[in-house]
Amino acid sequence: MIRLKSMIKAATLGAAMTASLIGTANTAFAADKLVILLDWFVNPDHAPLIVAKEKGFFAKHDLDVELIEPSDPSAPPRLVAAGQGDVAVNYQPQLHVQAAQGLPLTRIGTLVATPLNSLIVLKDGPIKEIVDLKGKKIGYSLAGFEDALLGTMLGNHGVSIDDVELINVNFSLSPSLYSGQVDAIIGGYRNFELNQMEIEGKPGKAFYVEEEGVPPYDELILTIRNDQTNDPRYARMLDALEEAVQFLINHPDDSWKSFIAAYPNLDDELNIKAWADTLPRFALRPAALDKKRYDRFADYMVKQGLITESPALETYATVIE
Repeated sequence: MIRLKSMIKAATLGAAMTASLIGTANTAFAADKLVILLDWFVNPDHAPLIVAKEKGFFAKHDLDVELIEPSDPSAPPRLVAAGQGDVAVNYQPQLHVQAAQGLPLTRIGTLVATPLNSLIVLKDGPIKEIVDLKGKKIGYSLAGFEDALLGTMLGNHGVSIDDVELINVNFSLSPSLYSGQVDAIIGGYRNFELNQMEIEGKPGKAFYVEEEGVPPYDELILTIRNDQTNDPRYARMLDALEEAVQFLINHPDDSWKSFIAAYPNLDDELNIKAWADTLPRFALRPAALDKKRYDRFADYMVKQGLITESPALETYATVIE
C-alpha cells in the first residue's frame, strides 16, 4: 500500500512536472522576438520602451524585445527598410523625406508627441526676443530641416534668414552658446540642452518652434517596413507601450528606478531633469494617428522645399488594428 501510494505520488509529480515543462515551452514559443533599433543611445526619450521591457509589459504580450543602440544614428530607418531589424525609432520630419524618396517605411506609432527642437539663447543674455537675432550668429548641427525651422521662426518676426550668420557647430550646441561663439542655437532639445545649460550655470531660454509658425509634429515615432503592417506582433507591441505609458504617468518614480536599474550609467543630474521634462510629452495613445496633422506638416515640408511632393499619407502612415 505504501509502495502504491509512492507510485501514485511519483506519477502525479511527474505529470505536474510535464505540464509545467509544456507550459514553459508554450510560453517560450509564444514570446515572439522583436528587434527595435533606437535613434540614438538610450535616454529618457525612450522611457516607454524601457519601462515596457523592464516592467514586463512586452512579456505580458508575448514579446521578447531587444533594444539596439545604433553606431550610426541615421542608419536604423534604412536598416529596417532593408529588413535588418523590425522597428526603427524615427522622426516625423525625417519620415516625410524618406517617404518622398521612396523608402518603404510606414509609421505605426508615436513615442514623443510634441516637438523637442527649439531655438535657444542665454537667459540673461542680450537676446530677449527673436527679432533681436538680426545680424547675430546662430549655431546649428544639421543643415536642411533646422534651416527651415529657423527661417520660419525668424520670418514670423520679420527677420530673414539672410539677416543672420549661420555657423555649423556640429553637436557642440550648448557649449558654443555659453562660450560666446554664437548668440543662439537651433536644434537644441528643450528637455536636454536647457537642463545641461542650467547645470553648467549658464541657464538658457527657449523659443518653441510650434509657437513660432512651425506646424506641430511628433518628435519620435515608430516605423516598420511597408509590407509588414499585417504582422500581429506590432499590435501587441503598441498595446504594451500604451500600458507602459500609463504606468509611467501614474508611477514616475517607480518607472525611473526601473530605468536606471537597467541603465545605471544614466543615473545623473542631467537625466533626472530630462526625465521630468520629457514625461508630459509621451504619447498616451501611441497607436493613434492624427491624419490632418501629418498632412499639414507634409504641406509645410513641400513649401519649405525639403521635399518636392508628398506621397499619399496612407502609403507611409497607418493605424495598426
